[in-house]
Amino acid sequence: MEPQKEARTSTDPVGRAPGASRSQRPDEEERQGGGAPPAAAAVDAEADGASADGLWELPVEPAERRPECSRCSRPQKVCLCPFLPVHPLHVSTHLYIVQHPAEESKVLRTVPLLAACLPQDKCKVKIGRRFTEERDPELSTVCRKSDTLILYPGAEAANLEEFILDSPVYPSTIIIIDGTWSQAKDIFYKNSLFRLPKQVQLKTSISSQYVIRTQPTNTCLSTLECAAIALSILEKNNYIQETLLRPLQALCSFQLQHGAQIRLSKEHLLKNGLYPKPMPKNKRKLRKMELLMNSVKI
Repeated sequence: MEPQKEARTSTDPVGRAPGASRSQRPDEEERQGGGAPPAAAAVDAEADGASADGLWELPVEPAERRPECSRCSRPQKVCLCPFLPVHPLHVSTHLYIVQHPAEESKVLRTVPLLAACLPQDKCKVKIGRRFTEERDPELSTVCRKSDTLILYPGAEAANLEEFILDSPVYPSTIIIIDGTWSQAKDIFYKNSLFRLPKQVQLKTSISSQYVIRTQPTNTCLSTLECAAIALSILEKNNYIQETLLRPLQALCSFQLQHGAQIRLSKEHLLKNGLYPKPMPKNKRKLRKMELLMNSVKI
């Protein structure tokens, strides 16, 4: 209550007409404003202040959230559980999702759907930007194991399918970073732990089915899609990919039926002259745009 009182005492004298200077006498103020005498105005102002004080004391009711499904984390009215497997998929691979904090609040995120399809002990989500041995001993231990992979594209990354054919130790764990491309890049390069596992990438021409969110290029995939393809390769079972993609397809179909629009990739928009925003003036960002237009991986 004290801040409000202090704010009121710092304002101009009560009863001063709009535009009047502080040096005007009360009788001048009355003639210029043509309204009630200063004393009456002061009483009115006091009454208004008292009623305003009362508003601060009213209880604030928190906004009610729609009830969520405990399995798919979707609102119960739009639950996607009918599209999930009846029982969690049987997999031997351990999956670690390193999730940027901003993704946790996104409505149309795919990680809850992925986690709902897998056993709890096989899919763990780690939320944060920075990870060290002190902050997360479990993840640190996983990164130091010889049978751990991290899925992140780049010049140093090996093709996952080719790597497992020649690897002396078959991978038992894979780490995937969940976030926008800039967020994932920030997490990968600013955490030395994530450069300890063998870096792999997916060589695929598959276009993303996650059409309700904009992707940088036509071949960029969502976290769920990356996990679906990677697990199907590591487990040597294409059924896993089909099963994991089913709830994603249902999510996109539902959103499109209720007003959402298909989001074309930045690459497609740029190549076809449809990009809605002006080209950036920043040289680094402009260079990225040019690489997208020329289909060069960034």
